[in-house]
Amino acid sequence: MTLVFVLAGFVKGAIGLGLPTVAMAFLTLMMPPAEAATVLILPSFVTNVWQLAGPRLGALLRRLWPMQVAGALATVATARWLGAVSSGGTVAALGAALVLYAASGLMPLRLDIPARLEPWLGPLVGGATGVVTATTGVFVIPAVPYLQGLRLAPDALVQALGLSFTVSTIALAAALAGDGQVHWPNAGGSVIALAAAFAGMLVGTAVRARMRPDTFRRWLFVGLGALGVHLMLRAVL
Repeated sequence: MTLVFVLAGFVKGAIGLGLPTVAMAFLTLMMPPAEAATVLILPSFVTNVWQLAGPRLGALLRRLWPMQVAGALATVATARWLGAVSSGGTVAALGAALVLYAASGLMPLRLDIPARLEPWLGPLVGGATGVVTATTGVFVIPAVPYLQGLRLAPDALVQALGLSFTVSTIALAAALAGDGQVHWPNAGGSVIALAAAFAGMLVGTAVRARMRPDTFRRWLFVGLGALGVHLMLRAVL
């Protein structure tokens, strides 16, 4: 488990995102998805709070709060209905989410979302992200492509992603707690995972200037897509 979070932290340090997704994908190979999501809570929360801090936070909150509220409500409501990351199709759904995320990262085209669509499209995307979060423990689809489509400045996009991931992490933690999934042994593992993730982030940040981010990102998405296909096949077979 420690090596998984070192790897996930390295990815986040190198490209600025991917810690929860990478960690959840690999942890699911070793433990039940709900337990993996519980271990993920603390490192995901701390690293994303770190990412969202900055001068644009107030403006982003005013712009994105409908999406964030819809996402949080949908996460809790879906967990109450289907169980938090514990339905019969969780592994298959996680695999599908990874494949969709990989496809969105590999496609050269990016969405271009006009400002006039944000009042209704933002809550819709937030709600869809909440459903995916509650069923898979992964909160990148469709939030990440949507936020990228807003054409924010690079620093603002990093903060917006941090904001979205932080809200999703808090909502997922509430859903897991309400479903009776949070236990002290998992919390202890989360503390170890946090230390490992920070170690990986330091290494990833240090090598970022010496690598080609586009090449690294491409191979990361290829790997996540392959892992998603494996999880889907494992669930079916």
